[in-house]
Amino acid sequence: MSLVISDLLHLTYLSLRGNPLRSALTTLGVFMGVAAVTATMQVGNISKAVIAKQLAERDAPQVTLFSGRHPVTRDRVQLQSEDIELLQKRLPQVQAISSYRGIWNRSEILFLDRAATPYQAAVSQEFLLTSGRSLLSGRFFTEADFANFRPVVVIDTVLAEKLFSDEDPIGERIYRDRKPYVVVGVIESKLEEGEEEPPGLLLMPLATYNALTGRDNVGALSLRPERIEDLTNLQEQAKVILEQRYPGYEFWTWSNVEDVIEQQQTLRWVSLSLLAVGGIALLVGGVGIANITIASVMERTPEIGLRRALGATRQDIMLQFILEAVLLSLVGGVGAIATVHGITVVVADTFALPYEFNRQTTVLALGSALLVGVGASFFPALRASKLDPVKALRAS
Repeated sequence: MSLVISDLLHLTYLSLRGNPLRSALTTLGVFMGVAAVTATMQVGNISKAVIAKQLAERDAPQVTLFSGRHPVTRDRVQLQSEDIELLQKRLPQVQAISSYRGIWNRSEILFLDRAATPYQAAVSQEFLLTSGRSLLSGRFFTEADFANFRPVVVIDTVLAEKLFSDEDPIGERIYRDRKPYVVVGVIESKLEEGEEEPPGLLLMPLATYNALTGRDNVGALSLRPERIEDLTNLQEQAKVILEQRYPGYEFWTWSNVEDVIEQQQTLRWVSLSLLAVGGIALLVGGVGIANITIASVMERTPEIGLRRALGATRQDIMLQFILEAVLLSLVGGVGAIATVHGITVVVADTFALPYEFNRQTTVLALGSALLVGVGASFFPALRASKLDPVKALRAS
């Protein structure tokens, strides 16, 4: 007659309590394996969170193409609007392309008695699409601003705070190089590579800046891919297309997230290496469970024979040994997860790292522990269930 699950659990508990040292060593093996796996996944989760935070603090991932230079004559070829159309046709993975010209003589920006020296740039109408910045108040540049060369500017929140404090900057007139400009919009602030604090940003229409300086080209081009995974290929393909269009000229490209991509690649290899170490540790714990289960079967052969003679089924015998391994794996796994979680919280608080308890990580770690417990004990338990009752009783 088959035992009910409550009876099996009670017998399992009595068996484990009867061998405390063996149970403790088995639990320790599982604990170490699960702890290694959990720690590896926590390192991966924190690394992903750190990289996501870095990406959120910057402009959207993009490639910047600069004017070409001939390696022999040192002549330059300036990018034109036709190049934008060509790149849009040839690069289907591009989400948006905008023109951008940095204004390197960072003139002082004045409003009443307040002054600031932010980054300054002349941009096309697609700037918000390529940068990923949000418009917080007012408006961005319109086609009429470009067509009429209007002296209007858009500033970010840092510059707005420096010049206007809590006042509304929309419609106010500021001065750059003694020329008045009207503030028409405010956008969010972002960090540049290597910066800890944004210095502020002032944007003006590219057409207006070109009219003031006598230029007639589009400056540099910013290309935003559909996915960050396409960034490297996009960078190479865009350079090849322009070098084919302008034979003999070399074009320089730059990505605003090159350092982040390098970090991702490094962390990916580190995570894989740590995961391999954790897997080996978990495997060693499984081998320990298998060895101890085999030893338990050999020691309890007479008990198995007696229980079979009293009516226990092969399934009862098999389930008891598997339940013993599962309970030990469960205790070791839960202990490892709780310990690693506590240590991770302390480390994250100490070093100001982004960390949130991840249920998926917990389920995977605990599932791996239970899987190892069941897998390691299955064949010894199966062997125990197949013992002949008469021979098992004679073994006593």
